[in-house]
Amino acid sequence: MSSVAVLTQESFNEHRSGLVAEQAGGSSSAGDEEAPAYKDAFPPLPEKAASPEGTQEPVNAWTSKIRPLKSSVITQVFHVPLEERKYKDINQFGEGDQAKVCVDIMHKTGAHLELSMAKDQGLSIMVSGKLDAVMKARKEIVSRLQTQASATVAIPKEHHRFVIGKNGEKLQELELKTATKIQIPRPDDPSNHIKISGTKEGLEKAKHEILLISAEQDKRAVERVNIDKVFHPFITGAYNKLVADMMQETGARINVPPPSVNKTEIVITGEKEQVALAVAMIKKIYEGKKNATTIAVEVKKSQHKYVIGPKGNTLQEILEKTGVSVEIPPPDSNSETVILRGEPDRLGQALTEVYAKANSYTVSSVVAPSWLHRFIIGKKGQNLAKITQQMPKVHIEFTEGEDKITLEGPTKDMQMVQSQMEAIVTDLVSRMDYLEISVDPRFHRHLIGKGGANINRIKDLHKVSVRIPPDNEKSHLIRIEGDPQGVQEASKELLELASRMENERTKDLIIEQRFHRAIIGQKGEKIKDVRDKFPEVIINFPDPAAKSDIVQLRGPRNEVEKCSKFMAKMVADMVENGFFLSVPIFKQFHKNIIGKGGANIKKIREETNTRIDLPAENSNSEMIVITGKKENCEAARIRILSIQKELANITEMEVSIPSKLHNSLIGSKGRFVRSIMEECGGVHIHFPTEGSGIDTVTIRGPAEEVEKAKKQLLSLAQDKQTKSHTAELKAKPEYHKFLIGKGGGNIRKVRDSTGARIIFPALDDEDQELITVVGTEEAVREAQKELEELIKSLDNVVEDVMNVDPKHHRYFVARRGQVLRDIADEYGGVMVSFPRSGANSDKVTLKGAKDCVEAAKKRMLEIIEDLDAQVTMECVIPQKFHRSIMGPKGSRIQGITRDHNVQIKFPERVDGPGKGGPAAPPAEAAVQENGEANGEMVEEPAAPVDPTAPKKCDVIVLSGRKERCEAAVEALKALVPVTTEVEVPFELHRYIIGQKGSGIRKMMDEFEVNIQVPAPELQSDIISITGLANHLDRAKEGLLERVKELTAEQEDRSLRSFKLTITVDPKYHPKIIGRKGAIITNIRTEHDVNIQFPDKNDDNQDQITITGYEHKATAARDAIQAIVDELEEMISEDITLDARVHARIIGARGKGIRKIMDEFKVDLRFPQPGAADPNQVFVTGRPELVDEAIDHLLNLEEEYMADVNENESKMTYMKPTGDRGASSMDEGGRERGSSKGFVVREAPWQTGSEKVREAPDMSSSEDFPSFGAPVAATNKASPWGPKRF
Repeated sequence: MSSVAVLTQESFNEHRSGLVAEQAGGSSSAGDEEAPAYKDAFPPLPEKAASPEGTQEPVNAWTSKIRPLKSSVITQVFHVPLEERKYKDINQFGEGDQAKVCVDIMHKTGAHLELSMAKDQGLSIMVSGKLDAVMKARKEIVSRLQTQASATVAIPKEHHRFVIGKNGEKLQELELKTATKIQIPRPDDPSNHIKISGTKEGLEKAKHEILLISAEQDKRAVERVNIDKVFHPFITGAYNKLVADMMQETGARINVPPPSVNKTEIVITGEKEQVALAVAMIKKIYEGKKNATTIAVEVKKSQHKYVIGPKGNTLQEILEKTGVSVEIPPPDSNSETVILRGEPDRLGQALTEVYAKANSYTVSSVVAPSWLHRFIIGKKGQNLAKITQQMPKVHIEFTEGEDKITLEGPTKDMQMVQSQMEAIVTDLVSRMDYLEISVDPRFHRHLIGKGGANINRIKDLHKVSVRIPPDNEKSHLIRIEGDPQGVQEASKELLELASRMENERTKDLIIEQRFHRAIIGQKGEKIKDVRDKFPEVIINFPDPAAKSDIVQLRGPRNEVEKCSKFMAKMVADMVENGFFLSVPIFKQFHKNIIGKGGANIKKIREETNTRIDLPAENSNSEMIVITGKKENCEAARIRILSIQKELANITEMEVSIPSKLHNSLIGSKGRFVRSIMEECGGVHIHFPTEGSGIDTVTIRGPAEEVEKAKKQLLSLAQDKQTKSHTAELKAKPEYHKFLIGKGGGNIRKVRDSTGARIIFPALDDEDQELITVVGTEEAVREAQKELEELIKSLDNVVEDVMNVDPKHHRYFVARRGQVLRDIADEYGGVMVSFPRSGANSDKVTLKGAKDCVEAAKKRMLEIIEDLDAQVTMECVIPQKFHRSIMGPKGSRIQGITRDHNVQIKFPERVDGPGKGGPAAPPAEAAVQENGEANGEMVEEPAAPVDPTAPKKCDVIVLSGRKERCEAAVEALKALVPVTTEVEVPFELHRYIIGQKGSGIRKMMDEFEVNIQVPAPELQSDIISITGLANHLDRAKEGLLERVKELTAEQEDRSLRSFKLTITVDPKYHPKIIGRKGAIITNIRTEHDVNIQFPDKNDDNQDQITITGYEHKATAARDAIQAIVDELEEMISEDITLDARVHARIIGARGKGIRKIMDEFKVDLRFPQPGAADPNQVFVTGRPELVDEAIDHLLNLEEEYMADVNENESKMTYMKPTGDRGASSMDEGGRERGSSKGFVVREAPWQTGSEKVREAPDMSSSEDFPSFGAPVAATNKASPWGPKRF
């Protein structure tokens, strides 16, 4: 039977104090009497009688049947120790990565998380939610907030599938249950090791579960032994050594559930004999320990963690030293009772260990106003770092809103830390103050300023801290903390700013929204300049979506007025620069306006300071828009028109028409003026700006068309002036082309006969059926009548038949019936139907309006006549010129086909010899040989090859009327390129070609020719230019001009290559180069020369080479010589400065030494580490400046040495760290009398052969190490047994 005795902390202390007093009394009388025996000092506790069996509570019959209802929502608490926390930044608790991870876990799993931090900086997480959500959240917490460890467990390969389970369900359940990641090798992997990653606790659980699964599936013997959980530590032994020894001895596998798993079953697997032996050994241990004595002691809940130790190491340590198991209640229990279980004679030692560990840490507090907390902590924790570095085991905790600071740490360190903290608080209270001022919240953001500029300036100037409440608090109070004088000055300045803002003015400026973006500028650059100019004025632009023109200015009255005038001037300039005009330029000349690579348009833009926008390439618009100042726009317009005038036979004519008639002449959406422009070959008619009162109308275009447009415009103006009348009628859009007629013939007849003007709708007009008739009333009536008759006749659909020879059918229906589509478009949508292919018929049906059918029939007969009169003509041009004749994308050949109404067919390209030319005639002869003549087979000799006959690949075939074909042949021959030769010096060829051929490509594109440069090995001066005859002259001139430029450049290069050298002592080279090359770069830039210093391995180390124009090289040499002369006048002196002050003189990143060097214009050289004389410093410069610099340095040394000596004297009073001898000194530095402490004989830690020895030193960090502290290795035997750190 086990006996239990309750021993409280008080009774234990009383017991010990009694013994100590007793010992003290004995020692005073008897001197060195024999020490008491351990059993006398610590008598074993009496065994407690067993409780009768009848005292147990009776089992309720109802409770055994009725199950209590369980909530679907569960709550679990997980604890993450400090050493296992992934995010250890204490300052960011509640924010930063840790908080983001928790929010993400809540979103992902649906569970609710609450975080709290223990005093030991461990993290407690309370998770609430449904069971599956809590389990998922637990897994996420472990993987994302806790540092991960890994382990491997080996089980037979054939057992892996049982760990995975059906469809992987078992593995998923196991990962969720243990919050680990389990990796099982693939079936084709011979390894039998399963890798587990997660927390230490999770690893143990997962390993246990996997081994259980393996044991269940193992064909060998499996034995399960149920032993109370409290006896498991005796079976595993300290640090699991005992169970490991048993497994090694028996060869069986023993799986003891870890402390975190609430199971009593121990599973043993292996061979039957091995299992039986292991079971016997376990039962033997159990039998030996089941009657072990237990004592229960009360230990404060807050001290339990010190008894447990990091990762339970302290419990294992006690078990190893004493053989006693210490049972700690779970963290969620309120119990403070700690149970010690073991042999009676070892319990006393274990109890001593428990109390020693429990009392090794204490908690105390220091009173400090909460507003002082951040000053105590210091910037980035600097003040606290000084304390924590000396006492790293002491934890200092600040609680927001509480006027106290909590300290927790080793007892021996607490007094010193507390005194230091109290000293800091006293000091801060004596020299710090705070003040709260009331300011309207609407002024808070103005006090802060943009990007905190205002408030940061006040903080830095007065060395204070200012807290302005956030907007959502709606608080008036602003708190200022710091030096009393600084607080008063800062509060005064803030109140002045606030009162100034109360007197500020708000002004609304009306600025058109279209100017807002221009005022703000790209990336806000322009408005930034305005704000910098008026820093006290706040400028607010409306949201672009609001479509508002109001820009708000707020600030001091005078500044707002100045800013308002400035912005009004900006807008006026923009309005002036916002003038624009449109210039009509024929579409074909737009590319000339742009120029090569945009050169022309760029030049006009830069010289006139305007913006010029051209229409898109696929747009039908011919208008070029110019924006800028009015006079600049006019200048740009003249430049653009002059380019067009140079390129084409364009004339310009001005017509005077009263301005009051302009709108009526232009018509709705420009319909009237557009119809004149289209009818007169696309002339441009430019009316002056509306309201200008100018009568002049400008007409621009080809001379004949301009004259025609002038007559029509004057006629229309006269009609409008006399008696203008307008009528409208409608006709189907497909009738419009027929009504207009070919080349406008039909509509011209109507206009000539009636005098009325007829306007058809443009493509972008909404009503495509509307036709407008303008003129005198009588003319309009007659024109309307004629048009209505035409339209009526078009509505009268008839069907007619005509005969077309079948050989011509293909021409009409080819290219998907393009010819028929053109006829339908031109003649009112008439439908033409040809007989089906293969039908032997020549009848063609036409259906549509009577007049349209007749006109279409007439047109088809003209086409047939052309086809009958068609001839085929050959034009011989060498094949190598065919591509050039075709032009880019066949543009040139398409133009000839269109202009001369002929068809042109080029031969197939023949690349190799024997595929064309002379080889062709024999092939034809062979065909003739196998042909039939008059129905009989005829054999004829092969025709002789005519050497003068042209090659087939050179023959271009033309089809059409004879006269048209002849004209087309002449046009083709005119496109044959010719070649000319230009003599260019061979050494210039590579410059003409340019980098990667860019130069020659540019010339070929510009002059539309091919330029061939001879190969380098030929060493030829002749360059060939091939192209059209009219392009060759321009190309030749361009090439010769380029030769002139290159020759001039060559001459300039030879002049620039002048070299001279200057001899300068190498010691002066760094001074001539200057810091980061500043001086030498300045000389190079100023004189436009290249200066080369000698390389390290050059023989002439004193030679500096200067290359450039002769006069510039000489000037650069003189500049270098002047520097050398100045340097030669300098002296160098050495002084002795104590090496301890060097760092302070040099300053952070050399800031201090640079300041001295700049101030005294000297050079300072401090000794390198390891120098023979570490105190020697060299000063170089002009004599008078060197003396001043030396005096300054010696003064600095004297000042800094005073600080150094003071610090060294302070260090003599500092307590040396890690010195055991210090424990024998009292607070005054006097040596205390030696004390033997409490000594006993026959203690459990003493062997029979040992003598009575001195008790362990309680103040020794070696005998009583603190948690986590490193311990120096020593061979000295410990009274507590061998050390296992």
